[in-house]
Amino acid sequence: MEYKEFSGKTVSDALTNATVSLGITSDQIKYEVVEEGSSGFLGIGSKDAVIKVILSSDEDSVSSENAASNVDVEKVARAFLEDVFKAMDFEVDIKMNLNSEDKTLDIELAGPDMGVLIGKRGQTLDSLQYLTNLAVNKSADNYTRVKIDTEDYRRRRKETLENLARNMASKVKRTKKAVTLEAMNPYERRIIHSALQNDSNVTTHSEGEEPYRYVVITLKK
Repeated sequence: MEYKEFSGKTVSDALTNATVSLGITSDQIKYEVVEEGSSGFLGIGSKDAVIKVILSSDEDSVSSENAASNVDVEKVARAFLEDVFKAMDFEVDIKMNLNSEDKTLDIELAGPDMGVLIGKRGQTLDSLQYLTNLAVNKSADNYTRVKIDTEDYRRRRKETLENLARNMASKVKRTKKAVTLEAMNPYERRIIHSALQNDSNVTTHSEGEEPYRYVVITLKK
């Protein structure tokens, strides 16, 4: 098996870093705790938590058998989504692009009423992506990461969160008081952290437990 290590102040933070880096949810990750991490005494001797994430099975050279499994991935994903949309009585055009090298299946959805599929803050779209990942990888030997988007929502949401981060950072600088944002998934929290990582006046950290974990923006001391 192929592994990759991720670290954080706690196991939860390490898991968050892994989900953001890999672009998947914590429910989709198989991992082992290498180091629990400790806060030490008064911050002295503290150690980060470390987890080892299972990425995929050991890869042989690309063969006709692997090519066949790639086709199966697309067939399974399409069949699953078509069943879902049929049950919802939705007309949706499904376009797929499978990248065999990084084992990623990009799916673009188009049609009327896409706002319903996106849902509040993308929650419906995220759930659909999560369920499609489960369907595709249920009996697969190698993990394929499924990413679903419609009407360029992912990019637009990223821009919205980056603007939110900058606006809230300005508020923190003006009022000298910390600002707590609404609960977000690991990917969206990472966007906030990244947007402000080079700001010399504020700092960010996450608090709470999944799925209600949130970002706090504070003034640097």
